[in-house]
Amino acid sequence: DKTPPCHSPEEIVKIRKVCLIARRAIDIGHKMLAPGVTTEQIDEAVHDYIVSQDAYPSPLNYYNFPRSCCTSVNECICHGIPDTRPLAEGDIMNLDISCYKDGFHADMNETYCVGKVSESSRALVEATYKSLMDSIAYCKPGNMYRGCGDKIADHVEPLGYSVVRSYQGHGVGARFHQAPSVPHYRSNKAVGFMKPGHVFTIEPMINTGEWDVKMLK
Repeated sequence: DKTPPCHSPEEIVKIRKVCLIARRAIDIGHKMLAPGVTTEQIDEAVHDYIVSQDAYPSPLNYYNFPRSCCTSVNECICHGIPDTRPLAEGDIMNLDISCYKDGFHADMNETYCVGKVSESSRALVEATYKSLMDSIAYCKPGNMYRGCGDKIADHVEPLGYSVVRSYQGHGVGARFHQAPSVPHYRSNKAVGFMKPGHVFTIEPMINTGEWDVKMLK
C-alpha cells in the first residue's frame, strides 16, 4: 500500500511508548560503547532490555537476520550484523534499534564515536546529524516527502559528501516498513504530502566518497 496510514491519537500513544523503549535501548548500547567491547555484547544487552519491557526486537529473524539490532562499523553503511570483533579506538559505529509492542514498531538509529576519532570521521558524523536536524525541522503537515532529501543534500553536498541512494527512510507503525518512502537525496521522486498522524523515519546515510554501495554476502 502506497498510502501512509493516519494514526489515531490512541495509536500515537502506543507508538510513543514503543519508541521510548527503543530510545532507552539505544542509550544502553551507547553507554557500553568503548574500545574492546564487541558488537555482540551490545546486541545482547539491547536484546535483554527490549525483552524485559515485554517488547520484541523487530530485526530478529526478519528475512533471517540473526541478531536483535544492527551495528554498522566504519565503512559499513547500514544493517551490519553484531559479531565478536572488538571495537577499536577511532571507529565510528551506527547502532540501529527497532522493537515491537502492542501492535506497533519503533525504529531509530544513531552513530557514535569510539574513543578519540579522526577529524574526518568526527566531521562526517556531525554533518550527517545536522542534515537530519534540518530535515526534521522541515517536517510539517502539507510539506512534500521529497523535500526531506533536498534539505539533507543542501547541508552535506557543499561539504563534499555524497548521499546514499540505495536505502531510505520509511513509514513505521503496524508494519516494520510501510509507506511513505523518504529518500535522502536531492530531486528525488517520492510521492505524497505529510499529514497529521503519519509516522516515519528519516535516516540520512552520508559518504565521504561515492554514494554507491556494495552489498556483502
